[in-house]
Formats: sequence, C-alpha cells, structure tokens
Amino acid sequence: MAAWVPPDALGRRLLCGTEYGTVRYVGSVPPTAGIWLGVEWDDPQRGKHDGTYEGTQYFKCRHPKGGSFIRPNKANFGVDFLTAVRNRYGLNDEQDVQHGTENTVVFGKKTVEFVGMDSVAEQQRQVRLNQLVDISVRECAVGHAGQKEEISRTCANIRHINLSKNLISSWETVTAIASQVQNLETLNISENKMKFPSASTSVSSVFSKLRILALNQTEITWAEVLLCAPGWPALEELYLTSNNITVLERPDNVLQTLKLLDLSDNQLLDGNQLHQIAHLPRLEQLILRNTGISSIHFPDAGFGCKTKMFPSLKRLAVNSNKISQWSSINELDKLPGLRSLQCHNNPVMDTEKNPETLRQLIIAKIGGLEVLNKSEILPAERKGAELDYRKIFGNDWLAAGGSCNPEKNKPSEEFLAAHPRYPALCLKYGAPEEGELKGRQPLTLKNQLLTLTIKCPENPEQKPVEKKLPESMTIQRVKGLLYRLLKIPGSELKLSYESSKLEGKEVELDNDLKPLQFYSIENGDCVLVRW
Repeated sequence: MAAWVPPDALGRRLLCGTEYGTVRYVGSVPPTAGIWLGVEWDDPQRGKHDGTYEGTQYFKCRHPKGGSFIRPNKANFGVDFLTAVRNRYGLNDEQDVQHGTENTVVFGKKTVEFVGMDSVAEQQRQVRLNQLVDISVRECAVGHAGQKEEISRTCANIRHINLSKNLISSWETVTAIASQVQNLETLNISENKMKFPSASTSVSSVFSKLRILALNQTEITWAEVLLCAPGWPALEELYLTSNNITVLERPDNVLQTLKLLDLSDNQLLDGNQLHQIAHLPRLEQLILRNTGISSIHFPDAGFGCKTKMFPSLKRLAVNSNKISQWSSINELDKLPGLRSLQCHNNPVMDTEKNPETLRQLIIAKIGGLEVLNKSEILPAERKGAELDYRKIFGNDWLAAGGSCNPEKNKPSEEFLAAHPRYPALCLKYGAPEEGELKGRQPLTLKNQLLTLTIKCPENPEQKPVEKKLPESMTIQRVKGLLYRLLKIPGSELKLSYESSKLEGKEVELDNDLKPLQFYSIENGDCVLVRW
C-alpha cells in the first residue's frame, strides 16, 4: 500500500529521523516507480544534490548539495497542536488505555467494572488542559492547528505558547492556532522556517493582546515584519535574531508600542539602517549584537547636543560588531535617555591595552550612562573617570585654543569632534589650569612597576616590606594584597603615602576605585597602612 502524501505537501516542513527539511517536489523520478518527495534539508550535509537527478532538475536548492529524494513513508509531517500538548503533558488517550485496569476493582474472584469511568477520565483530562496557562511544545513536531475551535474548547486559559523548532510551514498555521487562544500574550515560533504573507493582510483581532513575539531563525524579512505588524497592535517585545535581515524600512503606524527590539545576528547593510527605526516612540531597549555595523551617527545633532532619534532608548547592546572609531562612542552621548551600554568585542576596544582605562574613557564620554557592559557605574567611579579625562586631555584642549578665560576659550572644531563632552566637563568641574596639567602623563603610558615601601606606623613590630606594584593597580586591589601580605584581620584599612618631595606631609589614598598613578605616587615612596 502506497504511503499517504498530504495534498498540500509541496512547501510543507517535515522530519526524517532527526533531520528537518522542506518539501520542494512531489512526483515521480524516472526510471524508478512510485512517488518521491524532493527535500531541501536544513543541514546541507544531509543532502546529495541541488535537486537535479540524471540531468533533470526537479527542484532548486540554495546549497549545491542541500537536496535529496525520500519516499513518503520516511516523512513525518507532524501532528496537530492539541496532540502535541497532550503528548507533552501526559494527557493523551494512549496513556489512559495503558492504565485501563484502573477502571476495574476486584472483589474476591469477581472483577467489577465501573461504568462511565472513561467519561470521568475524559472530564479530568479536559479540566487539566483547561488549567494550562503556559504551554511549551518545543520540538514536538507540530505541523498544523488541528480541527477548528478544538483548541479554544479544550485549552481556554492559555496565555503563553512556545512553538519553537516545530514543523510549522506558514504564518497561516500560526494564525489558525492563535485565533483559538483569546488571551495570548507571549508567542515563541522561532526555528520554524515558514512562509510569511507577501501582501498586506486584513487586520484581525487574533493577536490583539500579544505583548511578546519571538521570530528568531524563521527567515522572515523586515518587509514581511511590516506586513504582519498591523496585526500586533499591543506588541512590546520583538525578537528577530538570525534572519538574514540586511535592510530596514521605516515602520509607519505600526510597532508604535514596541519597547524591545532584538536584531542580533542579522548582517545589516550599514549603521545608517538604524535611522529607519529611530523614531519608534516607545523603544527602550535595542539589541544589535553581531549585526556587522561599523559606525553609529546621529546627523540631526551637533557636538554636545541631543538627538531626536530614539527618544525613549535606555538600553543599547552593540557588542561583537565592527565599530573601530571613538567617534561612534561619542555619538552615543547624543541619545538623551541612554543608561545602559554593552559594547565589548569591537575593534575600538583594542585601542587601549588597559581595560580599566578603556572603561574610564567610555564613562567619561557618555554622561548619562549608569551601567557599562553589565557592570554598574558608581558615582565615585564616574567622578574619577571624568576628572581623569579632563586632566588627560587638558593639554590638547589648551593647544587647540581652550582657555580658562571664557573670552579666549575657543577650542577648535577638530578637538570638539574628538572630545564633544569636554566643554560639559569644564562646566561641571571647572576648566583645567596649566599648573595642574604639568607632569601629567596619559593613562595609557602608566603601566610601569613602582617599587614602594610598605609600613605600619601603628604597629612597630611589623617590619617594613618592599613591593613592586603596577601603577594601574587600584587602591581596592592594593588593600586586598595588603590583607594577605600583612595577615591583617578583616577590618577597614586606611592607606596614605609619604614622598621625599612632600616632606612632613601625608597624602590619603581615599578612593578605592582609583589606580596608584592617580595620586602621582613614584618609585621609592612609602605607603602607610593603618587599621
């Protein structure tokens, strides 16, 4: 008997063993007899050819060896949604058949069957299905919605569905399932390669309460997103990773409620694509990991001004990209609400060998930042970073026309382009004077070792110790070292230092976040430890 082939098999998703694929051809393949399915495999290693056999092309594949033929009896076209739910949550008929003896009770040698127990079991199943709110049928081979209205009759309370990595072939199937779930709030249909509408569809209320939608690895384009988006009037979070989206278009009258957008692992054409989504009024979080962008620019705002783009943006992730210029970091200060930034693994991060210096530069350049690379920026750290920045580039500022005298203070356009926040730092802390800038070396040059004498003036039994410490070592790390070195009990250390250049004067090392070089400590100076 020939294996059954669904009438809509062409374009359907299937499983063969553990391999996923899409049917690209249904028919005969001479000289063999019978029906064959031409399949384009998700994993090209599973295939043998590009759809061409014995000189005849039956179908096309994106990969030259991504296709092969299988017999229909080898194909699994999946199950309906409710069957998958029952299988996953142990609420199917087969399990009740296996436990059928539970419907009988033995009295002596007589077996008494309770009439109506099957209907009671069915009622219990229905009650349990109706109690499900959060359903996950990931990798359960869901291929279609099933009978109309069956889901709404059986699972009336569903709010969250995970349908990822199934056999869903089209957006129509998703709509057919969702149309039976009145209060659907969260939907994950990632890892389903499906067809999306190619023309605008009539707006329905199917997704009227949907807040979170994940469409990762579905091969959707941005144009298709915009065609579907009128049906998502309340959407707040949209995940679109790994979809080969390269070009963005401006969303007009759609996605206006969106608070989070994840476009990670899509190779965008350039950073200017971001301008297309820059006017989403409520967008608070934008995730752009590994999108290939090499620069960020907000052309509507000048030095020290705020952009009108991304008016609500608070959290931005641009890690693992190709950003190589500090000018892109400067541009981020134009975002009025930016509070959190992830930017590691970009070429610009390689311009500084000392990670602490790198962090200080970014903090000083972006004034509103509160979290950098998932690490909170404390007020003392911000103040230290900004004061350092003001001093490090003070001589450049003077050379470029900067002055403590407001009438003479005219730094060049070139300087302001490189350091757009510098005027704001001068307003905040006062302009640097020539005297305080003398002898100040840039942080990037301060990685030499210092030879210091460690003394405990209040404990004469403790002999002085000589140690070599890197100038970039923070006071906090110095304290940690001294706890171990001097075997001091867990009490708060107070550090200061003496220098031959400062006779009779102690300088307190009062900021745990500052490196030794911040206090201008030199070789031969003496660190005093008290507790």
